[in-house]
Amino acid sequence: MDYKDFENCGLKKALNMVSGKWKPMILHFLFHYGEYRFNDLWRSMPKVSKKVLTEHLRQMEEQGLIKRREVNGFPLEVYYHLSEKGRELGPILAALDEFGNS
Repeated sequence: MDYKDFENCGLKKALNMVSGKWKPMILHFLFHYGEYRFNDLWRSMPKVSKKVLTEHLRQMEEQGLIKRREVNGFPLEVYYHLSEKGRELGPILAALDEFGNS
């Protein structure tokens, strides 16, 4: 395998989906607590800026890991939850958690 092969490797694509400072924490909250409003998620992660959280959520939505739900009203309520593809990560992340704690 050379570098060109690695660029198209599924492992690289999967790791890019969950890499970053905040994505693992976002996944943790959505796995364990289900649907979250944007502001509640932001308050649960006290050191992240709204801009960075928004960027990570958009990336994860584009990758198909999470879904966004809007509730009309004033102000607009935005909720996030795991998609089916995101739920498939559960056993993988649980294994990584166990590996990290061993």
